[in-house]
Amino acid sequence: MKKISRRQALGFAVGAAAVVGLSACSSSKAPATAAMGAEASASPSVPPFSLPTGGIDEVYEGHRIQITLAEGGQHGGHHLPAVPVVKIDGNELHVMRNADGSWVSVVNHYETFPDPIAAAKAAIRDLQGAQLAPFGPHEGGSTS
Repeated sequence: MKKISRRQALGFAVGAAAVVGLSACSSSKAPATAAMGAEASASPSVPPFSLPTGGIDEVYEGHRIQITLAEGGQHGGHHLPAVPVVKIDGNELHVMRNADGSWVSVVNHYETFPDPIAAAKAAIRDLQGAQLAPFGPHEGGSTS
């Protein structure tokens, strides 16, 4: 009987492991995708953010927070809801809504908040007295 070399044995082992790994991935991928799709379609959509009439205008730790709703727009043929415009001492704090309804800001990008007000207050705490840099194009800069 012919003996196999260590190199051949290692080749067979790697080949067998690859086959087992690929078959496990392909068999578990379809049910997971189907379950994810069913879960996503069953979950209710996140309600739009609402503000009191006239928006919010308050002072927090010596800084003025103003929040108003800007008109929504269209993106790829889809109508977008109105988005809050958050200003701290007159400078815009860019906030973004996550798919789960939580909010993040450019100051606290890796921390989520229940609403833009909480995001603005956290930004003020993290700025530690520093002024928020203006958001958007500046004079002499490119607008595109």
